[in-house]
Amino acid sequence: MGKDIVLLLLSIYCTLQGGVGFTQSVDNDFTFSLPAGHKECFFQPMKKDATLEIEYQVLDGASLDVDFTLLSPYGDVLISEARQSDGVHTVETVDGDYQFCFDNTFSRMYEKVIFFELILDHINEEGTDQEDWKNYIIGTDLLDMKLEDILETINSVKGRLTKSVQLQTLLKAFEARDRNIQENNYDRVNFWSVVNLVVMVTVSVIQVYMLRNLFEDKRKSRP
Repeated sequence: MGKDIVLLLLSIYCTLQGGVGFTQSVDNDFTFSLPAGHKECFFQPMKKDATLEIEYQVLDGASLDVDFTLLSPYGDVLISEARQSDGVHTVETVDGDYQFCFDNTFSRMYEKVIFFELILDHINEEGTDQEDWKNYIIGTDLLDMKLEDILETINSVKGRLTKSVQLQTLLKAFEARDRNIQENNYDRVNFWSVVNLVVMVTVSVIQVYMLRNLFEDKRKSRP
């Protein structure tokens, strides 16, 4: 009987997701190519009392560096970094569009591949809706397991799963960057190996030619 009541409450809970009040967290990631001498900017609408977390990495391109700038909706520079390969920044937001830019104008030859991730916390929360679900559990005071405990547990699991997904995405970005570095090193090793081989063969040919000429001159000088 008790299990049936709990299942019924969970069914009501699921149908009323809009008013339950999960801790809202939105996670978006994006990878793009930034040509040499170019600057790329993005905009993210935010609400008051939310949290914006930006994490970026340069995955490929020359020295793996880029300039990064974060601007508030009022045009104030919140964060400015020069020639960085990665960075993590968290800001408390107000209503408006936040602008963040990646600048590769200092490089005239090398394109950069950039990965960034946006984590938006409390972006869709409505304070007045978080208590609405309590109106639907009248008469369940005798339940050993309270719906508040279920909500707290689900929120905890959801938060940990979200963090796991974020860490996995970050590890993928690290893996991509390390792979690009190793491939570039492999290409450099092959190139210089070929150069050294060509030099050695050339020197050997020159030495053989000079020795042959030396012995030929001696034979010609005999009476």
